[in-house]
Amino acid sequence: MAQFGTLIWTIHIMLVLESIGSCIACGRAEYRIGDECCPMCSPGNRVHRHCTEFTSTSCVPCVDSTFLDEPNGLIKCKVCTNCDPGLGLMVKQPCTPSSDTVCGTLEGFYCLDPTKDGCRAAQRHRSCKPGQYISHTGTTSTDTVCSDCPGKTYSDGSLTSCQQHTECEFLEIKPGTPWSDSECGVASLPIVGIIAGVLMCFFLIATIAGVCLFIMIKRQMVRREIVRTRPNSDPQIPTQVCLEIYEYISSHCTTLCFLLTDILIYWASFPDRDYA
Repeated sequence: MAQFGTLIWTIHIMLVLESIGSCIACGRAEYRIGDECCPMCSPGNRVHRHCTEFTSTSCVPCVDSTFLDEPNGLIKCKVCTNCDPGLGLMVKQPCTPSSDTVCGTLEGFYCLDPTKDGCRAAQRHRSCKPGQYISHTGTTSTDTVCSDCPGKTYSDGSLTSCQQHTECEFLEIKPGTPWSDSECGVASLPIVGIIAGVLMCFFLIATIAGVCLFIMIKRQMVRREIVRTRPNSDPQIPTQVCLEIYEYISSHCTTLCFLLTDILIYWASFPDRDYA
């Protein structure tokens, strides 16, 4: 009976010792499989076969867009991250067996979910509305900042500063807005000047022609009176002079019209003149 009690006690002690042994932690470069502490595989490699009491861990490299970036006891490598252009991402650093892909932001995007070296999700920079200008250009980490254009300036939303409205010299067809420039037209006063110049030119010619015709008729009447009262006389009335004046004025009509028109246009080209 005493021997049986001793056997039970011995078995109990062995179980306790085994339990204590299983609770002892493995080294920093080891991982536990059952009762064994196996050496870890280096970064870029995975476990092919676990160690035994008589053999060490068997490791193989990660392949086919997989990686492990730390010493490990894993039998499968991690799948490399995909930089999805639909999320505004691009490959900044490609995946290797010992490191994951590092994603960056596409042009025109900024990062919403940054990581230590890259980004997990991005968003397109905002577009400024017409009437606003870009006060701060967007970066890979910040969004675009828009501001409203102040008075008498405009922007279509793509400018980094608002532009001054054009000051129309003569005629403003459409006033400027915060999103569009003023629209200017040709002043109507020069057109009036041209018409007035042409009319004055023809009026001048008509006046000269009328005066010449009157002189010619008058002198013809005088000549007839002289012939009637003095039959033997032959007076020479210088009507040719009037005809020469008329022909000269007529031949220079175009020059006179342009001269008068230029004078009237110049006079009308001052926007501050009081035409009333």
